[in-house]
Amino acid sequence: MYYFTEALISIRDFMEAGGSVLWLIAFLVFLMWGLIFERIYYLSHAHNLFLQSLADKWNGREDKTSWHALQIREKYLAEAKQSVNKNLTLIKTCIALAPLFGLLGTVTGMIEVFQVMAFSGGGDARAMAGGVSKATLPTMAGMVVALSGIFATIYINTVSERHLSGLEDTIKRA
Repeated sequence: MYYFTEALISIRDFMEAGGSVLWLIAFLVFLMWGLIFERIYYLSHAHNLFLQSLADKWNGREDKTSWHALQIREKYLAEAKQSVNKNLTLIKTCIALAPLFGLLGTVTGMIEVFQVMAFSGGGDARAMAGGVSKATLPTMAGMVVALSGIFATIYINTVSERHLSGLEDTIKRA
């Protein structure tokens, strides 16, 4: 219990040191990783059942060579691709927003530095350091969020391509 309390205190201190923009980044990271974990769970569990049902529908057909049958095959492949790519656009949007939120934190932190300089004449280095901290922490946090999201998206894309190519092999043209 002690370690949990210490971890929460450290997180609180980090959030206070980085300013209010870190709360936006925190919300963004929870949203993005929630969507990423949903995609990983879907691809590892539920999507196999969906692909199997599509393959069973196709293999249960007698006619697999006519133009109409090939259009049905293409429809099945499009449904599979759509189900695999669900929420990927939203994840990529979160990845793109993370560095922008970090930049917003940089700007707000620098405004604080300039306000300190205006009031104290620039001689109070300790007061300016707080603003510099508020400028650099959100930038770092935004970049870490974006990089982690990029790596997760690469993994999701690799797994989804594997699933789709497996489906194309399963429901071959006769």
